[in-house]
Amino acid sequence: MQQQQRKQQQISEEDENVEEQQHGPYPIEQLQACGISAVDIKKLKDAGHCTVEAVAYSPKKELVQIKGLSDAKVDKIIEAASKLVPMGFTSASQLHAQRLEIIQISSGSRELDKLLEGGVETGSITEIYGEFRTGKTQLCHTLCITCQLPLDQGGGEGKALFIDAEGTFRPQRLLQIAERFGLNGADVLENVAYARAYNTDHQSRLLLEAASMMAETRFALMIVDSATSLYRTDFIGRGELSARQMHLAKFLRSLQKMADEFGVAVVVTNQVVAQVDGSAMFAGPQVKPIGGNIIAHASTTRLSLRKGRGEERICKVISSLPA
Repeated sequence: MQQQQRKQQQISEEDENVEEQQHGPYPIEQLQACGISAVDIKKLKDAGHCTVEAVAYSPKKELVQIKGLSDAKVDKIIEAASKLVPMGFTSASQLHAQRLEIIQISSGSRELDKLLEGGVETGSITEIYGEFRTGKTQLCHTLCITCQLPLDQGGGEGKALFIDAEGTFRPQRLLQIAERFGLNGADVLENVAYARAYNTDHQSRLLLEAASMMAETRFALMIVDSATSLYRTDFIGRGELSARQMHLAKFLRSLQKMADEFGVAVVVTNQVVAQVDGSAMFAGPQVKPIGGNIIAHASTTRLSLRKGRGEERICKVISSLPA
């Protein structure tokens, strides 16, 4: 009888552990309880791995490159991380329950929210592309405000992080949008972290700093405006096309990893180029987003923006997985 009670107690404790695991992220310091030394944990943190999830989601070859970590140490770290972060099979019903917890952040437009079935989804990448002056950056500014709203008002109850690659971020625009939603301007600005990216390597390094910030406080949104503009100048010609696409793929993979790790909504803007084909003679000039299949496959939702009449802007959902 006592043995049976012990088994039931053990099962209930395991269930509680599973429930806790689902609500990460775990601070990297929790690996110390699994036998990892404080020195090795500091090495992981200095390399940008601020949570147990970051370690669990990283390939071994990436961890081995960290100075001072041998193959044996890395194997021990990965084993310890796998005990805290479930990475095996789960039932579809459990996955469905997790999907129900996903937050939809309002775009600030009722019609666009209807199109997106609630708003921009957390835990995934949303790509917005279009020509100049179609409203991409303005939509990003609005999301920086709406992500701070309470959940019952279409918000994410978290801060926003903005990586600016084009120099288009304007704090005064945030104040104008905050006034529309009845929010305090000073508080709104304090809740938006901003960084200017100057080249593609710097843009990638900013993600390490972003991960460190997200491990300390609650962020609901991360914006990269634009994710591709610096690649058009840092990689020139067909001779560097392969290197460009590999670098871009790694950057986008890091963004998805952060979306999974911290449950933030990642929004990236993308530029377009003229599409020259036979149809352009009859249907007028056509445009297509740059980045090719690399960025197309990385995005959960792709939105196309174009100009309408006057100040009207038209949004089209190009592809999206159902919520």
